[in-house]
Amino acid sequence: MSEAPAIEQRRAPPARVAALRAAGIPPLLAGIYAARGIETAAQLATDLGSLTPVPLLKNVETMAALVADAIAAGEKLLIIADYDSDGATACAVGVRALRAFGARVDYLVPNRFEYGYGLTPEIVALAKAQKNPDVLITVDNGIASVEGVAAANAAGMRVWVTDHHLPGATLPDAQCIINPNQPGCTFPSKNLAGVGVMFYLMLALRAELRRRGAFEKSGAELRKRGAFEQRAEPNLASLLDLVALGTVADVVKLDANNRLLVQQGLERIRAGKTWPGVAALLRVAGRDARRASTYDLGFVLGPRLNAAGRLDDMSRGINCLLSDDVAEAARMAQELDQLNRQRRAIESDMHEDAMAKLDTIVANDDFSLCLFDAEWHQGVIGILASRLKERLHRPVIAFARGNNGEIKGSGRSIAALHLRDALDLVSKHEPELIIRFGGHAAAAGLTMREEHYARFRDAFEAAVKTMLTPADLDRVITTDGSLAPADLSMDTAVRLEQAVWGQGFPAPTFCDEFEVLQQRVVGGRHLKLRLRKGDSEVEAMLFAQAAPVPRRVRAVYRIGVNEFNGARTLQITFEHWQPA
Repeated sequence: MSEAPAIEQRRAPPARVAALRAAGIPPLLAGIYAARGIETAAQLATDLGSLTPVPLLKNVETMAALVADAIAAGEKLLIIADYDSDGATACAVGVRALRAFGARVDYLVPNRFEYGYGLTPEIVALAKAQKNPDVLITVDNGIASVEGVAAANAAGMRVWVTDHHLPGATLPDAQCIINPNQPGCTFPSKNLAGVGVMFYLMLALRAELRRRGAFEKSGAELRKRGAFEQRAEPNLASLLDLVALGTVADVVKLDANNRLLVQQGLERIRAGKTWPGVAALLRVAGRDARRASTYDLGFVLGPRLNAAGRLDDMSRGINCLLSDDVAEAARMAQELDQLNRQRRAIESDMHEDAMAKLDTIVANDDFSLCLFDAEWHQGVIGILASRLKERLHRPVIAFARGNNGEIKGSGRSIAALHLRDALDLVSKHEPELIIRFGGHAAAAGLTMREEHYARFRDAFEAAVKTMLTPADLDRVITTDGSLAPADLSMDTAVRLEQAVWGQGFPAPTFCDEFEVLQQRVVGGRHLKLRLRKGDSEVEAMLFAQAAPVPRRVRAVYRIGVNEFNGARTLQITFEHWQPA
């Protein structure tokens, strides 16, 4: 494995670039989009009319009819949420929309430390005892909850599953399931987040209620008609800020459909048409809603929302998103911000512990890394795994102690390895080893007995070695090449900042040589640089490095806007550098 990463340029087929330029897209963006598989301007459409049609999602119209029947009968609905940003936003979308449609709906989110993930029999018992609903609706979970659904059925509660995770060999015996990844679903956008699935259900429900005459024609006084109380038709576009937040924060692939949903949500945030909780989270982080970007969704709002589920109780985050009171939302956002500060401190300590262990754990021929520490925090191991994966460029699973002799693992993977498939391979070779697991290609979680840790570590390494080659572990940095001097500008920075980037559609980075004119340490651990490229000079930041760099460097960087004391200036940020 090479020690220094290779730097490669993405290939932008000339014919694609020409077609996009002919459609009026600026040359720089045409090259960037072409290198990400865009062939026509139509693939960049962001109007809601281009949304993948709702009926293509298997069972969505069936479930919409079931929900409409339940509303008409006055039944009690209970959403079973997940404890991450996707689950929180999906829950908020469901609660807000269903209440607007006249449903009796509440929610319950499992505390990860007591109940673990998903619709477990224990959560079913808690739901029955506390809420006694007629129907349980899962959001961002449920596709693997075979035992939980069986328990709900036995307790006299119907279950409707809305999820996006990959299913196991057996589907739960729910009354209805919508999941773009379930067998037989031909929905083309397989990358919908859990919040996207719930939004689609609400679109289908609105269409079903419209057919049943539930909405008044004029929006005038409410009146009774049949089984429904007529009401003004809700504007579901008001939920798109939540859809955008959950989609980006869950790091699902931003295919054309997801990019459309995210763009629509960002436009609403920038226009000030956002819920008080989202606005409060932006304010507490010192971010300008008028310039909201995918960076804000993924790295500013998402972590603050996730902190509730990682350290405390995700109901704090959900309540923030559900609040219509500006002052109350501000107070809850402040609490979430404080939790996130605690999370960062815990993660920093865990990272130092992990790095101290690496010299004795990682050998040159290791294809994977598993780490366990009885003192680590269960809610933060996923972030630790992500940090180590980025540093070591190999699949990483970090474990923390759970309850009753169990340990919980959270893993992150490199592009070449499908992590859930690797865990599935381990479970097939050693069926008694893993109690439960689930997830995606890039991220997955599992539970097992603490005494089985060493066996699992060896079995996982063996599985990964059958799925990867040594070349897969060589880190390659892919860029969009050199940035022309004319494009090293505020105009370019603003254009790129306002576009939608994320998983599977990465934000542009560039690679150039610079002369370092000045450099100084700021904040005790970062370098602020003054650079020259040709006739242009620009400010730059190199974070988490205080040691000086050479007079000339070759740098991979991203371009952005720095705002300080009301002044906006062009700034580039180094992602990687090496001597020129």
